Amino acid sequence: MTRLRRRILAPYHYAWALLTALWYGFPAKRLAVIGVTGTKGKSSVAEMLYAIFATAGYETALAGTIRFVIGSKSRQNLFKMTLPGRGFIQKFLAEALAKKCTHAIVEITSEAALQYRHLGLDLDALVFTNLQKEHIESHGSIENYFRAKLSIGEALVRSIKRPRSIIARADDVYGAAFLALPVEKQIPFSFADAVDARVSENGVLFSFGGTHFTLSLPGEFSVLNALAAIKTAEVFGVPLETCAEALKELSHISGRVERIEAGQNFTVVVDYAHTPDSLRALYGAFQNHRKICVLGNTGGGRDTWKRPEMGRIAEEACEKVILTNEDPYDEDPRAIVDAMEAGMRRVPEIVMDRRLAIRSALRSARANDVVLISGKGTDPFIMGPRGSKEPWSDAVVVREELERLLAEF
Repeated sequence: MTRLRRRILAPYHYAWALLTALWYGFPAKRLAVIGVTGTKGKSSVAEMLYAIFATAGYETALAGTIRFVIGSKSRQNLFKMTLPGRGFIQKFLAEALAKKCTHAIVEITSEAALQYRHLGLDLDALVFTNLQKEHIESHGSIENYFRAKLSIGEALVRSIKRPRSIIARADDVYGAAFLALPVEKQIPFSFADAVDARVSENGVLFSFGGTHFTLSLPGEFSVLNALAAIKTAEVFGVPLETCAEALKELSHISGRVERIEAGQNFTVVVDYAHTPDSLRALYGAFQNHRKICVLGNTGGGRDTWKRPEMGRIAEEACEKVILTNEDPYDEDPRAIVDAMEAGMRRVPEIVMDRRLAIRSALRSARANDVVLISGKGTDPFIMGPRGSKEPWSDAVVVREELERLLAEF
């Protein structure tokens, strides 16, 4: 959406948000509502929080990029947007309230904020994970992107709830602005909070507040996400022992460093990574292995600046790089791939059919290799020209191709 069109439509979006909140009786006022925002880590933190509150015995709702959950009933998010518009969230919270939920966790994006979808959420707490260079063409600048994010914090300030809490990453360059919000509780988190942290490709171990934590999710980013969730849960009176129990049982998060196992003798991971920093973090979590990387992380019509950078990062980290299609929308998919290749010195393999690219990667793998397939995560469609969309799941396709490969031996 162009910035001019966004300004023109702003009153429309504001009216929709306000009227639907009124129609459903402002359900957020009767729930403990936790917002989660940031460029990366939102879904992981939201899923961790859901696991913690569920383990603590609270009936909890979750609205996020991966799925929508009310109590124990879950459905996949098929909207291709984290927080849908036209009053979706107010209807969702009203349904959660009707099902006796007491807590709701809501991922909030900058685009949702610009369209006032967070209006009427009456936040009790907000988690800010980080801010990375992303959505620049949509917002016009990194400063505009930051201001859109900070407007979510300002919504926390306006909330009628008490006490209000901001939980923000202290060592992010933009974290200080969130921690300066005039609310009752400002709670920083950083990697330094994790005592005796040990990070490996199989998971992480650390201590916090005298309690030992074990997660099956790899990488330093998993420690940071866990700390954000733990400190938020503490605000609501959840004991650290309950947090530790919940996170230990959280075996995976769909589309977020998700391992696909079919009996193969190498590792296959599906991940959403679609910024340079998140791609580096993904590759860095598997440093001691030969990596075969399927890279299709730059959708059409946005963030063209990062395409050669993503290609360069993959070339530096991976033994073999296969460039492929992701979500071209109305842009020429080959032009997107050519732009990624422009950042590389070695000639990559180019396979425009995403299934065939995945097949090629799996067939190239040897024992103990790691195949990393990034860019889609749990995205349910490949978006093409003129609004066309092809149903898709990286995880399903990987599993099918692994089974095909293993059946040949």
